[in-house]
Amino acid sequence: MEELLWWTSKIFVAIVSMFFLLWGVDVLISSYTLTNPLEFIMYFFSSSMLILVSMVGLVFCIYRVIVKFKRNDQRL
Repeated sequence: MEELLWWTSKIFVAIVSMFFLLWGVDVLISSYTLTNPLEFIMYFFSSSMLILVSMVGLVFCIYRVIVKFKRNDQRL
């Protein structure tokens, strides 16, 4: 049961991170259509923050899975 909960939490974090990554890229692309420079800067930096936080979530999940597989290889 503990193993299932561990995988579920990592998959959930990865899916949420992918959603926000795609949303951040969409906001970044749409920010270039704005005509007001102040709005452009606000949208640009907010989308950059969304992308950054999403990438951290994905890297966290990938790192934890790699560490788990390496530990299982050492036990064999």
